[in-house]
Amino acid sequence: MAEFVPVSSERQRLTFGRARDLVEIPDMIEVQRDSYNWFYQEDAAPEARVPQGLQELLHEVFPIESYDGSFALEFVRYLLDSPSTEEEEARQRDLTWARPIRATIRLVNRKSKEMKEEEIFLGDFPLMTGRGTFIINGTERVVVNQLARSAGVYFTKDEQVPGQETYSAKIIPDRGAWLEFSLTPGDLISVNIDNRKKIPATLLLKIFGASTNEGILDLFDARQVEKDLTEDDVKGMLSAESVIDQDGETILPRNRSITKDHLEKLWSMGRTKVLVWNTDPSIGVTLEKDGAANADEAMVELFRKLRPNEPARIENAREYVHSLFFDPRRYNLGRVGRYKMNRRLGLDISEEVRLLQKEDLVQIIKGIIELRNPEKMDDDIDHLGNRRVRSVGELLQNQIRIGLLRMERIAKERMTTIPDLGAAMARDLINVRPIAASLREFFGSGQLSQFMDQTNPLAEVTHRRRLSALGPGGLSRERAGFEARDVHYTHYGRVCPIETPEGPNIGLVTSLATYARLNEYGFLITPRRKVENGRVTGEIVFLSADEEDEIYLGMANTPVDENGIITDEECFTRFHGDVVTVPREEVGYLDVSPKQIVSASTALIPFLEHDDANRALMGSNMQRQAVPLIAPEAPVVGTGVEHRIAKDSGSCVVALKDGVVEYVDSTRIETRHGVESHIYSLVKFRRSNQGTVIHQKPIVRKGDVVSKGQIIADGQASEGGELALGRNVLVAFMPWEGFNFEDAILLSERLVKEDFYSSIHIEEYEIEARDTKLGPEEITRDIPNVGEDMLKNLDEDGVVRVGAEVNAGDILVGKVTPKGESDQTPEEKLLRAIFGEKAREVRDTSLKVPHGARGKIVAVKQMTRADSPDALSPGVNKVVKIYVAQLRKITVGDKMAGRHGNKGVVSRILPVEDMPYLPDGTPVDVVLNPLGVPSRMNLGQVLETIMGFVAVQNGWMVATPVFEGAKEKEIFDLLSALSKEKYPNLTSDGMITLYDGRTGTAFEKKVTVGCMYMLKLIHLVDDKIHARSIGPYSLITQQPLGGKAQFGGQRFGEMEVWALEGYGAANILQEMLTVKSDDIRGRLKTYEKIVKGQNLTKPGVPESFRVLVKELQGLGLDVEVKYSDGQIGELLMDEDEDDAPSGRYSPSRERSSFDEHEKKEKKEALEPDEDVADSMLEETLFGESLPEGMSIIEEGDEN
Repeated sequence: MAEFVPVSSERQRLTFGRARDLVEIPDMIEVQRDSYNWFYQEDAAPEARVPQGLQELLHEVFPIESYDGSFALEFVRYLLDSPSTEEEEARQRDLTWARPIRATIRLVNRKSKEMKEEEIFLGDFPLMTGRGTFIINGTERVVVNQLARSAGVYFTKDEQVPGQETYSAKIIPDRGAWLEFSLTPGDLISVNIDNRKKIPATLLLKIFGASTNEGILDLFDARQVEKDLTEDDVKGMLSAESVIDQDGETILPRNRSITKDHLEKLWSMGRTKVLVWNTDPSIGVTLEKDGAANADEAMVELFRKLRPNEPARIENAREYVHSLFFDPRRYNLGRVGRYKMNRRLGLDISEEVRLLQKEDLVQIIKGIIELRNPEKMDDDIDHLGNRRVRSVGELLQNQIRIGLLRMERIAKERMTTIPDLGAAMARDLINVRPIAASLREFFGSGQLSQFMDQTNPLAEVTHRRRLSALGPGGLSRERAGFEARDVHYTHYGRVCPIETPEGPNIGLVTSLATYARLNEYGFLITPRRKVENGRVTGEIVFLSADEEDEIYLGMANTPVDENGIITDEECFTRFHGDVVTVPREEVGYLDVSPKQIVSASTALIPFLEHDDANRALMGSNMQRQAVPLIAPEAPVVGTGVEHRIAKDSGSCVVALKDGVVEYVDSTRIETRHGVESHIYSLVKFRRSNQGTVIHQKPIVRKGDVVSKGQIIADGQASEGGELALGRNVLVAFMPWEGFNFEDAILLSERLVKEDFYSSIHIEEYEIEARDTKLGPEEITRDIPNVGEDMLKNLDEDGVVRVGAEVNAGDILVGKVTPKGESDQTPEEKLLRAIFGEKAREVRDTSLKVPHGARGKIVAVKQMTRADSPDALSPGVNKVVKIYVAQLRKITVGDKMAGRHGNKGVVSRILPVEDMPYLPDGTPVDVVLNPLGVPSRMNLGQVLETIMGFVAVQNGWMVATPVFEGAKEKEIFDLLSALSKEKYPNLTSDGMITLYDGRTGTAFEKKVTVGCMYMLKLIHLVDDKIHARSIGPYSLITQQPLGGKAQFGGQRFGEMEVWALEGYGAANILQEMLTVKSDDIRGRLKTYEKIVKGQNLTKPGVPESFRVLVKELQGLGLDVEVKYSDGQIGELLMDEDEDDAPSGRYSPSRERSSFDEHEKKEKKEALEPDEDVADSMLEETLFGESLPEGMSIIEEGDEN
């Protein structure tokens, strides 16, 4: 039965979960932290570090020996220094938060035994923040975990030709050549090395130490047996004796497969028995194909096959084979590869042996032969026993290895080029630039280093727990088939079957399940409760996918008595992806929690078990898109996981030690424990990567006693220490005048007035002052042709002041750029020489608020070359960043959603008095379409609504955990109790009579009303709405650009043309395709006529037609224009009466690309300031024709 459980010091929830969590959910970001610590071994003393991560890497590359072997560079130890900047400083100054690493390197002269040791700076290695992220160039990034195929051996059956199966085994090493063994229907076992030529498998065995045919047969436990000479018995078997007839001719050679010809000759001799090897015929066929007598011949044969254009000498062959299989730098199974080989082949070879062994090859060949048995299963590559997680430490190790190998090559070259190597030091030989380059490549542009999703704390947690099958060494979107994307039975408790993107990455990008961890080899493990003879022990065991393959696994809610005995004689269990019923004595383990199957994001959905999986997927993904609100509220109907996610996200402040709160204000909290005090600084109004706000507010008071791990300050999307992504609102499921058609949402004006869904967004605008060919750009308040009213918000340096309210078009930073001057006459040169430099011509290239933006300046950041030379690019003298905060209330066009995939767009905001209201006069906040429920099959939203109504009326907070939440009966019992006390006309299924707010009459049918948790998503209409009159045009086609970012127009496509043609709207259609698009002359004349207030001229020839003509001429076709008067010439344009006498127009001016500043300047020339707008309509300005030397500037024309 439900009971109240405290979730924080001031809050408790009525919890319906029947099974209390036996194992606490592990730290949500331990995957990132543990892997990072594995790489650096920060806590270990330099001499005590084990060979893993960076230590293993340096031992792998060093010693670096000169080509003659007389000198060597040896690695001694590495030291981790403190970072040169603080985390916050790196963020402010756009730096990478990193720490220097120094290595002690010893240069050894092997002839004189002289040693020289010195410390060498290896580079600045990025540091992980306490939240599991990296700060790269001032922005927070996350390294995503990669789920890739593990090194090891994989057996497969393949039926390429119907009825003929090919059996193969592939050895995938950590580094080096891939080997593929295959057994064809012709009984030949061959090996393919790196997809090149095939060779007999026995040839490889000889190279690995089985030097003779008899030696190979011994490896396969072959014994000599005498067999009767019947065709069925001996055909295809390997002879163990040579048979010679009376003439001395060899009828049957030794170690040869017996064929029908051999049998007939033996029968003719009168033989009845023959001595054979009792081994599989395929061994005989392969030995027969293999002509090498010993290891040397085998090496030469291999060399000849793989390097056909090089002389096949034994020295070359030995060197080549050594580099291919026996050089640990070039071939390495890796620790995981050796572990997997041992498990799959039943071997017991030390994990330190990372090279292929003869025993491996023998067991693989035996395994292929065994695959012929129909009962023998091949390997499933999608099984999580065969896929492992590469976390940040291992990914970093693989990347740095590339840099270290480049460094090694340079060091070896320098050892040969430096004349006096004896006098050299280690620093003269080692170049660390390749290491820095590899780090920069990995963090800056690597596929797995991603710009962190910081929309809200849940998005941050999920991003750090993401698993990607993409990236280097993984799958590609194009090659990944259905099997790689599908849910596998081994995902249970390890990978969430719900949370994945909806687009082309579906199934390739997934999320860790709540309880999942990694073992020492990188395989996903999940906790289980051990069961012995039907009794549940207290032992919790973490199992990998292949460890639990042959075990019957029971569910978490299997009934157990107080002594731990399973009460049911027969239990439902999982076995190989099937649900089977077995006696309780056969159950091996039970799950620890029903929520261990899903990820953190999915575990937040109440009544998940009543939702269709596709909608649950949308619900999981949309919670990550919820915008932090200025007054967030924890859900009335939660699942009990909210507190844990808020704590682990890093957005809240958590007490590091027990103590008493001594001081609290909005920026810091001070606690004291005995004589020791702690100061916690709070983050205020910081911009996230997505432009939402990161903000912390204290939730403790002076004198409060706090314990270690307690949340003492809420983050931007938490309330009372619980995750709070939205608000609890009163919803009604009913149609309302068609305004909730197609999932649209009707809102009450109360939600706008009371800032229910108001959020703060901070936008960053940046401008650089550079050196140009004509001189440096200058940030200044002195801007040409700009009135004082435009400068009112700027300080004396030309930078906007903090606190100013700005709108679209306002200047944020004044900047002028030198303009090219025309050639001067000798007189002007003389005057300048006499009177000195005159004021140079400059143009306005100021930073302005873009179209559609507005807000308040909350911060200004300035960086000059003198202050921070590292942070500025070459040629940049100053950078100014302006942060504009905007309060966005919910408005028509914003996207909203619940937690069950029920999403919609706000269609109308009604006055409170017009909203439908309850019998007690309470108006509802949101009206949703009831048709959004049945077809979507997400009934969780209805149960949440009813449970929410009961909870709100009783003043409760409720937790209904996934897969073990409140049952329907429990909800309806609570509902009937409520109807008796407060709402007599409330039906047993949660429906009530509503009244129309406009007329006061009751609606005909009863309506489901209740409290639902709804989110405002980041798809805000303010970011999407866009309009344009004139703007930039494409260089070639001269048509307007597309998209809001380019200030583009709306595409009037083929189908839109058909629509206007259907209505016969010829003039609109002609305008759309000419003057509003790419008729250059026509649009210039149209603008001119509008300014003059005259009638518009006829449109001319679109530029796209000229492009087509030029294209055809480029293909060598002679395209000419023939006019009605019979003349042939270039394209003409209709001239109007204002122009010069009739002539043929051909655009002679060349169009070229412009830089952004020129584009802006010309656009501003087309959009006159308000103070001159009226005068432009006067004839005194333009008259009937333009004055000589004056023209209308058109966007896209250079001159």
